[in-house]
Amino acid sequence: MRRARRVYSQSGDRIEEVGPPVEVRRYGPVTRVNHWITALSLILLLLSGLALFDPALFFLTGLFGGGQTTRWIHPIIGIVLFVSFFILFVRLFRLNLPRREDAVWVSHFKDVLKDEEEKLPELGKYNAGQKFIFWAMSGLILVLIVTGLMMWEQYTAHLVSIPVRRVATLIHAVAAVLIICVFILHVYAAFWTRGTLSAMTRGTVTGGWSWKHHRKWLKELARRRQSDPAE
Repeated sequence: MRRARRVYSQSGDRIEEVGPPVEVRRYGPVTRVNHWITALSLILLLLSGLALFDPALFFLTGLFGGGQTTRWIHPIIGIVLFVSFFILFVRLFRLNLPRREDAVWVSHFKDVLKDEEEKLPELGKYNAGQKFIFWAMSGLILVLIVTGLMMWEQYTAHLVSIPVRRVATLIHAVAAVLIICVFILHVYAAFWTRGTLSAMTRGTVTGGWSWKHHRKWLKELARRRQSDPAE
């Protein structure tokens, strides 16, 4: 039985007709808009959630028009986040599945911190750190939407008992703290690895960046271009 060839890129990824330097398309406009809607929703949720969580931060409700408006809009933004991230998940989850080279990457994490990329394995579109953030976000957003619905007094809280709602409130708070940590890690990594941010702003990265950080992905794009020169 013939083994299926692994895929390390999406159909929209390609090496652009520019240079020097060579630019590589990493994300199309739909994915980028989807990403920024998700990011903005998460930021608004964090601000409104913190405002409702701690009296010392209640002043943040002023950003949303007051306490009552904040309580009303917080779960609605939560639904927007869930739908937006679900679309992103469907588009990206296959390329974020664990692979053998991820374990090698993790075992050489000290080399990652020292920026000694030559000691790391060739990688597809995402490394193990990016995959961790993707799956952590996926799990935490799922927990937040489920527990959030249990707490949504206006519509769905009556579907569960008060003790269950109390447990849901605790789990919701813990998940919120964890997703703040993951979000900070995601933002830090985007700035720490120079050249990464342009992937989600302009949609492209340089050929040098691609070769250094995601060589297997770049090689696949080069093979695709050779097989379809008219693209």
